[in-house]
Amino acid sequence: MKRISSQLPGMDSSYNMRLREWEMSQETNKMGTQSRIKDLRDDPLAAARSTRYQSEIFRMERYGKNVSTAQGTMAVAEGNLMQAVDVLQRMRELAVQGATGTVDPAQMGYMGEEVDQLFRELVNIGNARAEDGSYLFSGTQPRTEPFRTTAGHVPGTGGDRITQVDYLGNNGTRLAEVSEGSTMGLNMPGHTVFWAEQQQVYSTTDASSYRVQADSRIRLDGTEIDLRAGDNVYAIIARINDADVALKAELDPVSSSLMLRTTQPHQVWAEDLAGGTVLQDLGILDKESPRPPQNFAKSARVFGGSVFDMAMHLRDALLEGNAEKVGGSGIRGIDDSLQSVTTALAEIGSKDSRLEGIAKRISSETAEVTGFDSEDRGLDLAESITRLRMLEFGHEAALAASARVMQKTLLDYLR
Repeated sequence: MKRISSQLPGMDSSYNMRLREWEMSQETNKMGTQSRIKDLRDDPLAAARSTRYQSEIFRMERYGKNVSTAQGTMAVAEGNLMQAVDVLQRMRELAVQGATGTVDPAQMGYMGEEVDQLFRELVNIGNARAEDGSYLFSGTQPRTEPFRTTAGHVPGTGGDRITQVDYLGNNGTRLAEVSEGSTMGLNMPGHTVFWAEQQQVYSTTDASSYRVQADSRIRLDGTEIDLRAGDNVYAIIARINDADVALKAELDPVSSSLMLRTTQPHQVWAEDLAGGTVLQDLGILDKESPRPPQNFAKSARVFGGSVFDMAMHLRDALLEGNAEKVGGSGIRGIDDSLQSVTTALAEIGSKDSRLEGIAKRISSETAEVTGFDSEDRGLDLAESITRLRMLEFGHEAALAASARVMQKTLLDYLR
């Protein structure tokens, strides 16, 4: 049984009026956001699908930004390496002229001065920065200047000139995720890009009777290799050669010492890990050197030079007026340098092509997922406007009816 009181009509009318106002507010909000789902209860299944779509769109947008960043970094690196190629080409032209034997020593000295200036520009290219101020060729140490120069005296010249260039970066690569489960390096370490020859490290320590004293681990060019207690030098060589690294180990048949040889031009990065001393015991690494790549044992013989070493060699040969040296090792060194830099350029080009394909795929997938999300959340504007107008008409009619039904006069208060 429902009790009827004098307040009941007013209370019922007020409740229904507020309900209609809430419905109109909801409809207006949906029109404003262009979405038919304002709360999860509006359509739980569609809301769940939309949440997954929105998450996928967010990831796609993040991948797109990573791709854009990688493309920008690649473009800057490519521009600098193209300048390096131009510098090396000019050095080669001067070397060819100096090797003909038709120029006098004074003219060769002038060529050497030009090569010296080109060499300094080459060092500046090696220390180039990206748009964000980070160094391009310092590995995973973007705030560390990759190449440090040492000045000294060159015979037959006046003033100090660059006599040594050391790499201070590391052999790491900064990675960016460009798609689901796929990463790409944003930089190229300078110890590879600016290395002209295959490096060879010859120990002078007899390793024929060597045994690993305890389980140890070494790291060569970023790859960790486990060694077991009791391993002899042949087992060590086998483990190094079986590792996924552009480096091969051999035993010198004369001195029975360990030799390391790269299979492609780069500077060897060798370390003993976890307190081990295997490479130190074998005479490859120095026990007191701070860090690679300047940590080879003083007794070890190290061969192979960088692009900067080749430029210095050509400069010095021209300043000496030695046409034979210029035409032999001078031109060969510059050719090796050009090969290394152009190889790095080719790698950048292949990465850029891959990034373009990824960018197109991300754009296409984002459009598809956005379409699916729109189908679930999308609002039929014409239908929503019609529904809102019906609610407004019903609300106005209810207000008018309530006004007529609940009219009060003075007699209503005198009863």
